[in-house]
Amino acid sequence: MLPAVILYDGVCGLCDRTVRFVLAHDPDGTRFRFAALQSEFAAAALARHGRDAADLDTVCLLDGDRLSVKADAILDILTRLGGIWRMAAVARLLPRPLRNAAYDWLASRRYRWFGRSEQCIIPPLEMRQRFIDLAVDQPEARRSVG
Repeated sequence: MLPAVILYDGVCGLCDRTVRFVLAHDPDGTRFRFAALQSEFAAAALARHGRDAADLDTVCLLDGDRLSVKADAILDILTRLGGIWRMAAVARLLPRPLRNAAYDWLASRRYRWFGRSEQCIIPPLEMRQRFIDLAVDQPEARRSVG
């Protein structure tokens, strides 16, 4: 199984915490890779699915040719993490419009509650290969995850 790619808002504090959570629960890196919505990779990948990477109010999961967004992306991520996190799938019993309304409510408040940084995070060197569009020799010009 190839790693799925999580597309996240690279300047959002909540998204930063989400990436840290996934990194901690996928330590071998076999399930997920990451790309900021602000990256060229995300723009190209989302364009193939008729989406705009400038829509920073959503997290996306690219799993092969399949794209999930908003609440579905979060549930797909948790399910793919396995273990107890699979229990989140029970939320699929709620209608998608209701799940996405809750997602949108949180997304509209995420900068206020979790903060915003000026630039995308730069992960520690040992995790950098999991982030698409980050060169291993990129300078530590931005804040680091971890």
